[in-house]
Amino acid sequence: MSEMRLIVAGAGGRMGRTLVRAIADTRGAILVGAVDAPGSAVLGRDAGELAGLGQNGVKVAADPAPLLDQADGLINFTIPTATVALAEIVARKGLVHVIGTTGLTPEDEKLIATAAQRSAIVKSGNMSLGVNLLAALVKRVARTLDQDFDIEIVEMHHNKKIDAPSGTALMFGRAAAAGRNVDLATVADRGRDGETGARCPGHIGFASLRGGTVVGDHSVVFAGPAERIELTHRAEDRMIFARGAVRAALWAHGRKPGLYTMADVLGLDDF
Repeated sequence: MSEMRLIVAGAGGRMGRTLVRAIADTRGAILVGAVDAPGSAVLGRDAGELAGLGQNGVKVAADPAPLLDQADGLINFTIPTATVALAEIVARKGLVHVIGTTGLTPEDEKLIATAAQRSAIVKSGNMSLGVNLLAALVKRVARTLDQDFDIEIVEMHHNKKIDAPSGTALMFGRAAAAGRNVDLATVADRGRDGETGARCPGHIGFASLRGGTVVGDHSVVFAGPAERIELTHRAEDRMIFARGAVRAALWAHGRKPGLYTMADVLGLDDF
């Protein structure tokens, strides 16, 4: 079987460089293109060199369109505006699109869902195996416990992260809400300050911490009468997200158009 030819969007960023390394380490995948934002200081640079691998002959470009003719898919951990634009460009070619971007608005989500009618899109707030397994556990625990157990989600990331709560925290929130058969938008409590009154039964609370170089820590707390259950995941290296994204791309290669998640990739839907 021939190697899957992949493009990395945001190749000059921390995740982009990690993705380049992950592709180099993965049998069955090969890097054929790298893109970054117009005006980026890394344009024209060698993607392998940027990733610390030595030159691989793939130069960072601003326009992904010409590269797509030689590719099977694109992996994208960028920003919402770029992600929506890339979703349309990749969909025109019917290629695989793996999206790890967070901070997407409901309108962004609709546009991505429309693009998924023409290409296989795997989108997740977190591509790590451990996080997705934990989300499945959160759903199961929330389904099992009644509303005597309050649900609180605490996350901490590095001081450069631009969105809060994190995409992973929201993933856990959606999993908990699904376990209780409620809509997260109606029960989420994303900010407390001052005289808030007693906690509303059934709400799912979020707390976001920022500082230092933390890659990503998440805890889901089920706090009941006289006992507490805590499910925690700590990310120590961005490579866990990159490996998951490359695995998702390989899984999606050859699949029919649609909007998929890492639960689909890992077979966790029925957990």
